[in-house]
Amino acid sequence: MTDAVALTAAQAAAAVEAGDLDPRELFEAYRARAAADDLNAFVWVAGEAPGEPASGPLAGVPLGVKDLFCTEGVPSQAGSKILEGYRPPYTASVVARLAEAGAPLLAKTNQDEFAMGSSNENSAFGPVLNPWDRSRVPGGSSGGSAAAVAAGLVPWALGTDTGGSIRQPAALCGIVGLKPTYGAVSRFGMIAFASSLDQAGPLTRDVTDAALLFRHMTGRDPRDSTSIGLPEEVRLPSARRLDGIRLGVPDDLTGEGVEPGVMAAFEAALDRARELGATVERVALPHADYGLSAYYVLAPAEASSNLARFDGVRYGLRVEADDLLTMYTRTRHDGFGAEVKRRIMLGTYALSSGYYDAYYGRAQRVRTKIAEDFKAAFDAVDFVVTPTSPGVAFELGAKTGDPLSMYLNDYFTVPMSLAGIPAISIPCGLSEGLPVGLQLAGPAFSENRVLDAAFALEQALGFDGSGARQ
Repeated sequence: MTDAVALTAAQAAAAVEAGDLDPRELFEAYRARAAADDLNAFVWVAGEAPGEPASGPLAGVPLGVKDLFCTEGVPSQAGSKILEGYRPPYTASVVARLAEAGAPLLAKTNQDEFAMGSSNENSAFGPVLNPWDRSRVPGGSSGGSAAAVAAGLVPWALGTDTGGSIRQPAALCGIVGLKPTYGAVSRFGMIAFASSLDQAGPLTRDVTDAALLFRHMTGRDPRDSTSIGLPEEVRLPSARRLDGIRLGVPDDLTGEGVEPGVMAAFEAALDRARELGATVERVALPHADYGLSAYYVLAPAEASSNLARFDGVRYGLRVEADDLLTMYTRTRHDGFGAEVKRRIMLGTYALSSGYYDAYYGRAQRVRTKIAEDFKAAFDAVDFVVTPTSPGVAFELGAKTGDPLSMYLNDYFTVPMSLAGIPAISIPCGLSEGLPVGLQLAGPAFSENRVLDAAFALEQALGFDGSGARQ
């Protein structure tokens, strides 16, 4: 089955459909690889193949799912001790959609606790290792999904993106990660971090796989009032040229702090885009530089509200005590990790009486300004392009003692999340022998055009990700 595991997900689906590949054998091949995982990328792996071979457009190609998606009868812990062993009575809409399309659940992937982190070192189940260099982080919070896809332990996986948690680990692991337009995918059954920002998306080996998986994730869901779906069916990309495409490089998002090797790979990718017929011009996003500051008010504020439900009463961990208040306090003290506690405290402070307008209200106004900046930019260009992350994968433990330094990993990805627009990260080269990501963002609901442009660049760049699948 070595050859089958070497196939992309789309190629495997086509082989199953043609009768050249048995879906059960494919599942077992990946299950064996996942069970032998030495990256700590998984928190649960299926014990056996599904009883009935999956049918449908995804043809039984197995799926990795981030730990914060509820999956009926299967541990769904959001990377947290407070939910350790929790088995929900229902399945998240997006996971159910993909199962109906023929993608069986292979494994649950490790993640930063409640999706809070940029390195996957905040998981209660230990850090995930980067398959390119096991002494380095895979990025976060969807680091388990990214590492598993990069290492060939799963053909594709689901992640979530709140401020960059699909795109940044995709960049650090040398794969493709798509953050859809907010509302394109149902959030029902996703264990919430920041409800106005969280969005599910695919992590895949290439752009075609991303389009194929995303096609079956979208749609309006009556159980999620924020879900809209897409105005058109997701197409598999086919563009080979970028003739007439205008790429905007924001002056405000490509300044100091970017590693020289990352900037060199980014500039080389822009040169390749010009060869494909694109024009590259500067574009203004004057408020984007404030994105990180606004995000780290808004996201913790929403987290402080969402995580209030984990109190030891209804589900998850309960630390027994003589009175109710002490039980609450001890449960949350023992159940939450340091980063989650930090963000709950930040968010509660920002929402407190006397500070709401000064912090939360002002951050919301900045968010509106950032969205308006992007709208104005898209009147002048088709897409905005930036590096995905300021640097390549850093060493384990290098930034755990400096939260601000860790937060800066999301510098390029947060503005798109605040604006609610789609953005994709594709690998565009190496620096220090490690992958570099290029981020391409478009207007709301422009996923088909974003995927087409990313595909054309991907084909021209010819990135080889086999270094992670040794």
